[in-house]
Amino acid sequence: MSDGKGKYGDLIRQAKQENQKPSEPEEKLVNLCIKVPIGLRRYWAAQAKLKGITMTEVMMAALEKEFGIPNDR
Repeated sequence: MSDGKGKYGDLIRQAKQENQKPSEPEEKLVNLCIKVPIGLRRYWAAQAKLKGITMTEVMMAALEKEFGIPNDR
């Protein structure tokens, strides 16, 4: 411990290196605004909460189902 790094410093450093995976750069997310009746929005938001998913996930899944995704992905 005379090097000042602490008892577990090497172990922690090794674990961090093992956990670092090269990842693809994520594309920046942008807003997609749509107008819906407030009652439906409240209902859909509540249903999403009950299922443990986000409205973003639901909308992205619906758009991918309808239009697919570009070939360059």
